[in-house]
Amino acid sequence: MDTAVRERADTTELSFKIGGMTCASCVSRVEKALQAVPGVKSASVNMATENATVYAAPTVSFEAISKAVEKAGYEVPGEQVALSISGMTCASCVARLEKVLRKVPGVTEASVNLATEKAQIRTTGVPVDVLIAAVQKAGYDAAVEAGGAPASQPANRLPTWWPVAVSALLSAPLVAPMFGMLFGRDWMLSGWLQLLLATPVQFWLGARFYKAGWKALRAKSGNMDLLVALGTSAAYGLSVYLLIKDAGHQGMHHLYFESSAVVITLILLGKWMEARAKHQTVAALRALESLRSAVAIIRRDGQESEVPIASVQVGDTVIVRPGDRLPVDGVVIEGSSHLDESLLTGESLPVAKTIGDAVTGGAVNAEGLLVLEATAVGGATMLSHIIKLVEEAQAVKAPIQRLVDKVSAVFVPVVLFISLVTFFGWGLLTGDWQQALLNAVAVQVIACPCALGLATPTSIMAGTGAAARYGILIKDAEALETAHAVTTVAFDKTGTLTEGKPAVVGIEGAARSDSEVLELARAVQQYSDHPLAKAVEVAAVSRAVVLRPASAAKALPGRGVQADVDGATVFLGNKRLMEEIGVPVTQMENAAKAHEDAGQTVSWLAVQTADDIALAGLLAFGDTLKASAKAAVSRLNRIGVRSVMLTGDNAGSAKAVAAAVGVTDFEAEVLPADKANVVTALKRDGGKVAMVGDGINDAPALAAADVGIAMATGTDVAIHTAGITLMRGDPVLVADAIDISKKTYRKIQQNLGWAFLYNVIGIPLAALGYLNPVIAGAAMAFSSVSVVSNALLLRRWKPATGQGGQS
Repeated sequence: MDTAVRERADTTELSFKIGGMTCASCVSRVEKALQAVPGVKSASVNMATENATVYAAPTVSFEAISKAVEKAGYEVPGEQVALSISGMTCASCVARLEKVLRKVPGVTEASVNLATEKAQIRTTGVPVDVLIAAVQKAGYDAAVEAGGAPASQPANRLPTWWPVAVSALLSAPLVAPMFGMLFGRDWMLSGWLQLLLATPVQFWLGARFYKAGWKALRAKSGNMDLLVALGTSAAYGLSVYLLIKDAGHQGMHHLYFESSAVVITLILLGKWMEARAKHQTVAALRALESLRSAVAIIRRDGQESEVPIASVQVGDTVIVRPGDRLPVDGVVIEGSSHLDESLLTGESLPVAKTIGDAVTGGAVNAEGLLVLEATAVGGATMLSHIIKLVEEAQAVKAPIQRLVDKVSAVFVPVVLFISLVTFFGWGLLTGDWQQALLNAVAVQVIACPCALGLATPTSIMAGTGAAARYGILIKDAEALETAHAVTTVAFDKTGTLTEGKPAVVGIEGAARSDSEVLELARAVQQYSDHPLAKAVEVAAVSRAVVLRPASAAKALPGRGVQADVDGATVFLGNKRLMEEIGVPVTQMENAAKAHEDAGQTVSWLAVQTADDIALAGLLAFGDTLKASAKAAVSRLNRIGVRSVMLTGDNAGSAKAVAAAVGVTDFEAEVLPADKANVVTALKRDGGKVAMVGDGINDAPALAAADVGIAMATGTDVAIHTAGITLMRGDPVLVADAIDISKKTYRKIQQNLGWAFLYNVIGIPLAALGYLNPVIAGAAMAFSSVSVVSNALLLRRWKPATGQGGQS
């Protein structure tokens, strides 16, 4: 991607490519989206060059501009680089790495996740080795994610336990005398033996803290490791000093080897427990990854053979035996069976599949032999798409994390300053420099930036993972965070509340016979993929209606279609189209009203010849309500969320469907371009608005909403635009998506509150001398473990409906 940036005193000029535009309306939509970004002064888009030029205030980030383009349903082509990062220990590391990466020329955005140990970097063509060099200069190690490895891979590795065990064994004799004193026993070891036990803990098992702390210092920054290294070194150094000073003397000062050794042991234990807990947060991703097949049975030239999955190509004939997983996406060309798609869609019941049905890789074939034609393989399959969505959602930060990032950037310097104030304050006021040093050490040890860094990402990982198990794919953390506050849900009718598979239920001729009305309707619709066109085709085939040739076919957005048939121009569409072309429908209004009152959609047919234009008749279409549509609206009402229905259908049909599902507010005869305007108007009423849709014409409204929710049964454009995708196309999942958002957001708040509370209470207590280094170390270790463990409670979440559980 070529991105040019020119700066003037008060304005920055940005020039970049836009992908996905097809017509002049796309240009208008992109320009409108760009101009809506706060700080953008003007924007122009060139359809021919697919180039956008934006003039904005210097404070406007390229990230904000590219997000606006993506929300409008388009893309800013660029290179997305994923790096595995090693060596991070706390939120301060994250803040430093992001700052370093964003300074690399050509990097437009960088997001580092402590929980997944991964950096997501968007660049304009920056070589990977330059990015890795920047990471290494900051004091960390980086490697490119190999072969599409999941974002969770670093956190998937179970941590090594032996350093914790060895450290505990060496530290135990140092702590034992304290317990002996409780029973009147003197188990005190000699100072030299204490030195012998504490030294390997300090410099061998604790070497990781020195290495990481030194790297942070070289990068002119600080992190948790630096605090631990400084604090334990101070306790160890004081003990060595007192040991040498008292050598040969009768009495001996109390030594603090046990403080340094036990603090290191406790922190090692905490990091080990934290790593094990983080391992569990990616359980949903591992479950999805386990659905990938390594091999497939294919039929070529009449011969069946087992080949590696990488060898399968689109168009291959794939054999799936009973009990096997489907290795690819495809269409059934032979056989019938039931598929278990529970791990993909959350649907607990097997789904019947037969010839002509589309199937998804990763599903389990229950009983029959299936022969498929592969339609998507490798990274193009639905399973790969799902895994990618979950990975990206877990890697991206929630907006609430911005506060944490600001705190983390100054956390370590502030703690070191408080530690110095504690040391000199106690020393000068009391004259007890030993106690002053111990209190300063306690301040450094109890500070826990790692808990701050883990509070949000672990909650998001657990929440998105739990949602994915039940067919709710949350594409980004912002959607997850916003959905909890939704007060209004706007449903598109067709394909969302209804099955989206209308059928012709009535044909009535005016100037023409019923058969001729169907014949003309089939001719004018033959090149369309619209659901109504398919319904006309099915009805025509079933009645053996002749297919007439048509030319100059043209879609009339929000109104209907037209085409030339046998020298006449045929119009098929809604009442608005008839009004536009000047065709009165009075003679058939009663018949149309009867259909509309029954909840059916009416399309009018008119024919224009050289002499005149006249009404030919009408077709009535019926669409079945989804079984769970009424329950979905009812549940939203129970949780205080208002439901609104939007449709391009006539008022009568809209009213009937709205009444059937329990929606009191609806908008009928809404043009595709106007749906976004209706959503914008709903947002002005206050509260957050979610839009639920499945079609291309829903994309602008999905982008305009605070949260876009797409049905996976719909178009790719709708899914790409939305922040949340419902894999089952079941409207009842809308309430479940809001529910998991609320619970995840609550966990984020709890964890951040817990992490801040530790520091706000712990650091002053340590500075005032109420905590010794051992207790401070235990508190620090426990803080991270408690934050991750609290997030893991989200794994127990289940939808309140449809899965037999209560959330």
